[in-house]
Amino acid sequence: MLKEWRHRRAVQRVKPGDGRPLKPFRWWQMLTRALFHLRLVNQDGRQTVYAVDVKHQNQSEGHVKAHLYLDGRHHAESKVPAVFPVQGGTVEVRTSAFGLKRCHYVTTEGAEHQLIPDPSSAEGRRARLDRAHPALSRWIGVLSSIVLVTGLVLLILQLAEQVTRAPEGIAQYVGTFVSPIDLSAWGNVVVGLATVAASTERALRLRYNWLLDGGAG
Repeated sequence: MLKEWRHRRAVQRVKPGDGRPLKPFRWWQMLTRALFHLRLVNQDGRQTVYAVDVKHQNQSEGHVKAHLYLDGRHHAESKVPAVFPVQGGTVEVRTSAFGLKRCHYVTTEGAEHQLIPDPSSAEGRRARLDRAHPALSRWIGVLSSIVLVTGLVLLILQLAEQVTRAPEGIAQYVGTFVSPIDLSAWGNVVVGLATVAASTERALRLRYNWLLDGGAG
């Protein structure tokens, strides 16, 4: 019931577009913009092309907007999480601190299909690497997961040490915990940068886990 309520709220946030044309993706926008496409065929055989355009820099303003284009024209917009009604279902868009974590076409029957990233976008280039070098792509994905798990373990160890450090607090019941790994300030910076890079790589594949990627954010 809560999921249905959130879905209705997201649909109500959708505002009509102004008809402006979709701007082409530029290489310098790879870190600030995501662009995905969806091609549907009508019952009469005519093809309809949707595009979802998300500019991540709006995140500094406290929100991110997703824009829906229909056949190259601005059709609708909404704050994320966004749910756009389209032919035969809806397009759902959700973001994380590192990019998109969902951009899917959900049919009225409940089937889900991820939209196709624009070839010039960072997501499109990552998808092309996956098609051209699947083994390398899998290893990169595994490495990203290992980095995030390692970062999470180090974070838990440091938090446990901080929580049990005060003798008048929880330490009097469970004792004082000393982390077996003592990172320097530079070590923490390196780990932080590595986890951000790993979560960003996962976001390019629209992968998200609330514990791993959420902890990195």
